Amino acid sequence: MPAPEAIDLSRAPLLSHLLELRRRLLQCLGVFTLVFVVCYMQAETVYQFLLQPLADAFGSTSGRRMIYTGLHEAFVTYLKLSLFSALFLTFPFLLIQVWRFMAPGLYQHERHATSLLFAATPVLFIAGAALAYYFVFPLAWGFFISFESAATENTLPVELEARVGEYLGLVMQLMLAFGVCFELPVILILLAYMRVVSSTKLISGRRYALLGIFTVAAVVTPPDLISQIALGTPIWILYEISILLIKIIERKNPTTFANASKKNHFI
Repeated sequence: MPAPEAIDLSRAPLLSHLLELRRRLLQCLGVFTLVFVVCYMQAETVYQFLLQPLADAFGSTSGRRMIYTGLHEAFVTYLKLSLFSALFLTFPFLLIQVWRFMAPGLYQHERHATSLLFAATPVLFIAGAALAYYFVFPLAWGFFISFESAATENTLPVELEARVGEYLGLVMQLMLAFGVCFELPVILILLAYMRVVSSTKLISGRRYALLGIFTVAAVVTPPDLISQIALGTPIWILYEISILLIKIIERKNPTTFANASKKNHFI
């Protein structure tokens, strides 16, 4: 039976890790709460920013309006908008805390590789969200507004009166979808380091990847080809870039990735 001192020593590293994890979680929660409060105080500014693509699609002289049909809808929508904004702004800080918690347990070459991946994660996320905001929204909103019709002698006009909650919910959904999907290179490279995939396997599964990419694009975007193609095409390009990057990594670390290549060769 081990001595009590040995048991205490064996538990000490685990306890220190748990305390470290608790400390970093509290830091993340504190920063997120502070940013959330600031975002809620500036919710009107954020709302106007996200509304701008629709306002541009309507035109500056259209005299359009946004509506809400429930007493609590605008308030709940502003809360969701503040949560979305706080998550978006604190995402890099959260990644830094994850990296600092993981780094002491990694080898030197693993630290270098994961630091680059963690640095690329917020950049890719912001790039995806920016593509949605500056490219997809103007095209998609213009397409949907084109179904309006003017009044005639025998018909009533058909005009869009967008609800605040529905519009901002769609905007946040698309920006998150584009941001998360742009993380594909990071995910694939991590899987390569874990020896789950290899460049050979990704090349052989290209046709299935293409089908999966555009299936996901069809699910997470509105039912229009503009949004689906605008999401699917850059994700496909990132998939091909991921293959090239994994090839480079495999050449620089042939011994490390030899087993994964052999394993995938027979799949």
